[in-house]
Amino acid sequence: MSLKSVAAKLFAQKIYKKTQAWANTPIETQKTVFLNLIQDAKQTQFGKDHHFEEIKTYEDFAKLVPVRDYEDLKPYVDRVVKGEENILWKGKPLYFAKTSGTTSGAKYIPLTKESMPYHIEAARNAILLYIHETKKADFVNGKMIFLQGSPILEEKNGIKLGRLSGIVAHFVPKYLQKNRLPSWETNCIEDWETKVNAIVNETINEDMTVISGIPSWVQMYFEKLQQRAGKPVGEIFKNFNLFIYGGVNYEPYRAKFENLIGRKVDSIELFPASEGFFAYQDSQKEKGMLLLLNAGIFYEFIKSEEFYTENPKRHTIGEVDLGVNYVLIISTNAGLWGYNIGDTVQFTSLKPYRVIVSGRIKHYISAFGEHVIGKEVECALQEAMIGTTVRVNEFTVAPQITPTEGLPYHEWFIEFENEPENSDTFAEALDNAMRKQNMYYDDLIVGHVLKKLVITKVTKNGFQDYMRSIGKLGGQNKIPRLSNDRSIVAVLKQK
Repeated sequence: MSLKSVAAKLFAQKIYKKTQAWANTPIETQKTVFLNLIQDAKQTQFGKDHHFEEIKTYEDFAKLVPVRDYEDLKPYVDRVVKGEENILWKGKPLYFAKTSGTTSGAKYIPLTKESMPYHIEAARNAILLYIHETKKADFVNGKMIFLQGSPILEEKNGIKLGRLSGIVAHFVPKYLQKNRLPSWETNCIEDWETKVNAIVNETINEDMTVISGIPSWVQMYFEKLQQRAGKPVGEIFKNFNLFIYGGVNYEPYRAKFENLIGRKVDSIELFPASEGFFAYQDSQKEKGMLLLLNAGIFYEFIKSEEFYTENPKRHTIGEVDLGVNYVLIISTNAGLWGYNIGDTVQFTSLKPYRVIVSGRIKHYISAFGEHVIGKEVECALQEAMIGTTVRVNEFTVAPQITPTEGLPYHEWFIEFENEPENSDTFAEALDNAMRKQNMYYDDLIVGHVLKKLVITKVTKNGFQDYMRSIGKLGGQNKIPRLSNDRSIVAVLKQK
């Protein structure tokens, strides 16, 4: 065993003990985070506007600070973007993570000197806890690749801005620099397809042991590797045994990945966002990701079924239940307050608090009151594939409310790697699985309000072509699993 591997195991033991300390005192940990956030922001413009000096308890906070999304917070963010100080958080941000907006164009999410370290530490600690549990550390001697956005940053009123993954690239620890690929020059390539080809050139002859990125884009990298070498990725990289991912659920991709690799590999799931690093998989044996309660983020949770009611109840960490779909609300040391990030989560464990990402509050189908969420369609597809040779590259689902004839239905747009032997049988299995996932959907089928789902096949690379057509190929961009309208699938129909 190398000196580097030994050092990694010792460091992993230290981080494990630190993690256990706060994970075993969750309510106290969140109370400390909450009080520190309020104290540090009392003299900000937001703190003054919302009477932070009067806030002594969480109940005070909930009365004075409403739940907001980006559009609601935008007047404050606009002042920060203009270069004003002490608006949402003390001083100025170090960076803005620039993301795609909806009604307001680009979104600028602040990253401060207090929040930035947690983004780096969380990703590091996820790997260290994997080492601690599995005792596997030899991979630290090989090469690691992180498929991410360009590290080239712009500047706006003295504050640098770029994609979160590009910003994080500036904080890679020195001890990883020699092992890390691709090169800085390749990472700076903006065009995703050109970039992936360059990454293939740089890595195909290296000893890659860890590969990280959003599954859909890593899949493209693996396909190009396989095309170039004419053999599975696992034979190209014989010591590759750890895949780290975030952004989307890996399960719909797992069968395709294992086919491309030629064997199973361990995986670690992360839950990062521009607004904060919320959770990571801390165990290979347990379901869900450890919610990071000590990372400068105070969490609130609203049941998704109540979210659009007039006064939905806001729950703190000690009030949540297993298996309930919650909208995630955060207040952070980057100056986001009562902020709805748009993700929904479900708790898989309360000792410690672990979550899965169940979908997006705006990405659902409820054209007939069924409120189908992302987790449900992903689980249904996985169940339908069991015992078959079917493999799926990508998919999305939308309602067909006004068919030319017959009852309305849910239409599944699927790009198959391996098509089902019998399409009708597979559609039947998928519909049955969907009915088990969502009782409201089942009621609509039984009541003849909806007919059974319809599968529409998408041509090879159809989803990539769609993402290219809207200027979102690669990087952190991903296809929504669900839409309550047909804006996405209308374009796919034309492919």
